[in-house]
Amino acid sequence: MKLEPTPRVGDWYRNTTGEAFEIVARDDDDDTLELQYYDGTVEELDAESWEYLRPQPIDPPEDWSGSMDLAREDSQHPEIWSETEDWMRRLERLDSHLG
Repeated sequence: MKLEPTPRVGDWYRNTTGEAFEIVARDDDDDTLELQYYDGTVEELDAESWEYLRPQPIDPPEDWSGSMDLAREDSQHPEIWSETEDWMRRLERLDSHLG
C-alpha cells in the first residue's frame, strides 16, 4: 500500500472536515487502515478511501485521553487518576516557573 501521506500506526491526522484521528492499526495483507477519531469512533479504510480523505499530519492532541473515552468512575484503578492529577499539577508548576 503506497499512500500519501504514508500512514503509520500512532500518527495523528486531520481530515478535510477538521476531524482529528489516529492510525491505530494497519493491515498490509488487506490494504486497510483502522482509524480512531478523537471522539472514540473507529473506522476502517481501504487505500482509495485514505486518498479521498486527504489527511494532513498533525501533532497529537494535548489531551491524550479524548479518544479513549475515559471517565474517573469507569476506571478499574482510581489511584491512576490521582497519580495523573499529581503529575499534571507538577507539570503546571514547572511551566509556571519556566514561563
